[in-house]
Amino acid sequence: MARSFLFLLGSAREGGNTELLARAAAEQLPEGTEQTWLRLSELQLDDFRDARHGGAWSGGADEKLLREATLAATDVVIASPLYWYSLSASAKRYLDHWVTWLSAPELRFKETMAGRTLWGVTALAHEHEVVAEPLVLTLNHSAAYMGMRFGGVLLGNGSKPGDVLQDTRALARAKTFFAEEAPLAAYPAGAI
Repeated sequence: MARSFLFLLGSAREGGNTELLARAAAEQLPEGTEQTWLRLSELQLDDFRDARHGGAWSGGADEKLLREATLAATDVVIASPLYWYSLSASAKRYLDHWVTWLSAPELRFKETMAGRTLWGVTALAHEHEVVAEPLVLTLNHSAAYMGMRFGGVLLGNGSKPGDVLQDTRALARAKTFFAEEAPLAAYPAGAI
């Protein structure tokens, strides 16, 4: 199966450091690799309402676009700045919609996503990357639950617009970030 990347931009700022880093990594993909870029802040998504046990599922046109793009992708890249040590609200809202898609048997969401790859890209304004661990764990555990591969998170440092372009270590890692096959995601030993 040819690779098809879905880049989900979860920043509140267009052209921010996380987006710049994601685009630097995407530039390294082989020519002709399908790429879809969606800015989550521009999509009209309702807040998640748990409809698993009898509620009504009410998805609009943008929810359908996002769902179909997700199901079509072999590789889903969540590009979210580190906000309060985790994902942005729009990126978290996207993951919350997975619950709705999981509860619709006709979508076969979990079966379809199993074996595909989840990646993360984030910029943080902190010199110690360990502060991004909650974001990394959120993505890893989501991938593990779904039976997906997890390619890890490309971390860059930057606060003011464009700062990440001075992070030579992040830019060097961006050159090979999508190159290797990601392992199947797993929960930490003994967690389950």
